[in-house]
Amino acid sequence: MYAIVDCDNCYVSCERVFRPDLEGKPVVVLSNNDGCVVARSNEAKQMGIKAGTPYYQLSSLFPDQKIAVFSSNYELYGDLTGRVMTILAQEAPEYFRYSIDEAFLILHGMESVDLKAWGERLHRTIRHNVGIPVSIGIAPNKTLAKMASHFAKHYKGYNHCCLIDSDAKRRKALSLYDIHEVWGIGRRYADRLQRLGIRTAGDFAAMSAEAVNANFNNVVLLRTWRELCGNDCVPNEAMAKKKSICVSRSFNGMLSDFDTLRTHISNYAARCAEKLRRQGTVASVVAVFMSTNPFREDLPQCSNYGEHRFLTPTANSIDIVKAAAQCAQQIFRPGFCYKRAGVIIMTIDSGPGIQTNFLDFDADRFQKIKKLDEVVDRINKTNGSETIVLGSQQYPGKGGGGKSPKFEEAMRRDFKSPNYTTRWSDIITLT
Repeated sequence: MYAIVDCDNCYVSCERVFRPDLEGKPVVVLSNNDGCVVARSNEAKQMGIKAGTPYYQLSSLFPDQKIAVFSSNYELYGDLTGRVMTILAQEAPEYFRYSIDEAFLILHGMESVDLKAWGERLHRTIRHNVGIPVSIGIAPNKTLAKMASHFAKHYKGYNHCCLIDSDAKRRKALSLYDIHEVWGIGRRYADRLQRLGIRTAGDFAAMSAEAVNANFNNVVLLRTWRELCGNDCVPNEAMAKKKSICVSRSFNGMLSDFDTLRTHISNYAARCAEKLRRQGTVASVVAVFMSTNPFREDLPQCSNYGEHRFLTPTANSIDIVKAAAQCAQQIFRPGFCYKRAGVIIMTIDSGPGIQTNFLDFDADRFQKIKKLDEVVDRINKTNGSETIVLGSQQYPGKGGGGKSPKFEEAMRRDFKSPNYTTRWSDIITLT
C-alpha cells in the first residue's frame, strides 16, 4: 500500500501558522515580484479568486473585500514543510518527497495496521506539531492514492484521510473522479479523452488496453490506465529524484545590462546545484534562457537559449555557475530589455559510479570541490541560506560600497512575512 500526504493550501497554511487570526478569512500568496496569485485559501477560492489573477486587479475585481495578501516567503515554506517531512520519516517505513508540499509513503510491513486510523492520527500529529493541515490518501498504487487524497481534501466526512482498499471502493472512486483531475493525464490528453466521451476516471479504466494504445500510443498514459485498473506500475525510483531542475524568475522591472543579468543567472545556477546535491545526483547539461516582455509590443523582442555539456557530470556550484555564465554571455544581445531568465539542468544521473572523462578528470580536484560544497551546504543550512555565496552571485552595488542584496532580496516582495523559524531577528516576541 501507498500513502500520499499533501499539505492543504500549503503556502497559505504556512502563513496562518503564525497568523491564527487569519483562520476562516480569505488569504492569497503572490508569485515572484508580487506578480499574480499562486496560492489561495478556501475562502479566497469561494470568493472567485482564480489562480494567476494579477495582484493589481484584486482591488477592482473584489472591491470592499478584505483579502490578506502575502509575498512568497520560500524560506518559511521550505522550513515548515521540511518539519512535516521529518514527521513522515518517523511515522512511515519509507518515504520520498514528491514536491515541496507532497510526499509518498511506502507502507510495506503495515498489513496488520488499521491504515484509516493511522492516517487520521498522522494528520493530528502534523497539525499539532507543525500547525499545517494535511490530506492523506491511501491506496494500492500511487495514482489511486493521489485520487484518495483528493477525496480526503474535499470531503469532510473522510476526516482528512481516505482509504481505497477494495475493488468496490476503487470503482466507486473512479466513477466520481473527473478525467481532468487524474494524476498523469495532462490537459491536452484529458480534452482528447473527453471528446471520445471519456468524462470520468471510471470511463477511462473501462477502455481496453488496445483502445488506449490505438488512440494515443503513449506509454505514460497506458501506465496511468493500468494503475486506475488496480495495478502498481509507477516505479519508486522514477518518482524519488527529478530528471531535470529549473530555477527561473521574472525580474522586478526589465534588465538591459549584462552584469546584473549575469548575476541573476549565477544565483539561479547556484540554486540548481544545491538541489542537485540535495538529492545526491549530478548533471551533464546546463542550459540558460532569457526573454523580453512579450506584452511590451513597443519594445524590440527576442528569446534566446543556450546550453553547455560537461564531459564529466557534476553537482559543483563553481562548475555549474561558470557554465551558466558562459551560456548567458553567448546568448545575450545588447539593446534588448529582458524580463525573464532561467537556468535548467538536465541529463541527471546518480552521483556514485558516474562515467568520468579520462582525458581531463582530476581526482584530487574532484575530492576538493566535493568537500568544499559539503562545507558550504552545511554552513548555509546552519546559519541561513546564502550565508556563503560565490562572488559572481553578488549583485552590483549602487555606489557607496553598500552591501549587495541576496538572491531573494533582489525580488520585489512588498508583503513578505518574517522568517519566523530561520532568523533570530524574526522570532516572535510575546508581550
